[in-house]
Amino acid sequence: MPTPTKENYLKAVFFLSQKNQQISITALANKMKVSKPTANNMVKKMEQNNWLLYEKYKPLELTQAGKKMGALIVRKHRLAEMFLAEVMGFGWEEVHEIAEEMEHLKSHSFFDRMDEILGFPTIDPHGSPIPDKNGTIPKSTYINLTTIKAGEKVRLCGLLKSSREFLLYLNKKKITLGTEFKVQQIERFDNSFEIGLTPTKTLVLTYEVCKCLLVQKLEENS
Repeated sequence: MPTPTKENYLKAVFFLSQKNQQISITALANKMKVSKPTANNMVKKMEQNNWLLYEKYKPLELTQAGKKMGALIVRKHRLAEMFLAEVMGFGWEEVHEIAEEMEHLKSHSFFDRMDEILGFPTIDPHGSPIPDKNGTIPKSTYINLTTIKAGEKVRLCGLLKSSREFLLYLNKKKITLGTEFKVQQIERFDNSFEIGLTPTKTLVLTYEVCKCLLVQKLEENS
C-alpha cells in the first residue's frame, strides 16, 4: 500500500509535470527539499509502483497510472480544503496543512460523500481546479491580472501562490475569491496596479502580487 511519503513524492512529480514536460531528479529533490540520492531512491520505489518511467540521465515520466493517482491525491487535498473552508469555517489560510494530512486517507467513498455534500465543486478555496473521480482536471480560462489594462473591471477567481503569508496579506487587504475591482491605473515606473475596490476605496498592488492573481474580465456595467 502506498505510504504518505511516497504519495507526497508522486504529488510533487505531478505538479512539476503540470509546469514542465521534462522533470529531473534535481528538480524533484529541490521541490521535496531533500538530497538527490534520497529523491533518486524514492523514484526507484515509485517506478516499482508503475507510477513512473525512469531511465538514468533521462527526464522522469509519469505513467498513465501515475498521472491518475497523482490527480486523485490532488482531488482529495482540494476537496478537503473546500470542506474545511465551506462547512467547518476555516479560513483559506488555515486549510492547507490540515488537508495535507487528510489527503492520505484511503477511503474514496469518504471523499465522494464530501464532494456530494459540497455540491460537487470544481474549484478549491484558492480557485485551483478540483480533479474529478477519473483524475480529469477542469481547464481554467482565467487570465493573469498583469495582462489587464487600465480601465478594465475584473473578478478575482484564482491564485498562482497560496502560501499562508500571501493569503494573510490578501486578508489584510480585504481581497478574497470573488472580489471585483477596477484597474484604475498602472504605474509605468514599477508596473504596480492601482485598483478600485469601491468608488471610495483604492489599493496599490505591486507587480509581484499581481502576477499571483488570476482574474476574469467583467463588463463595465456588471
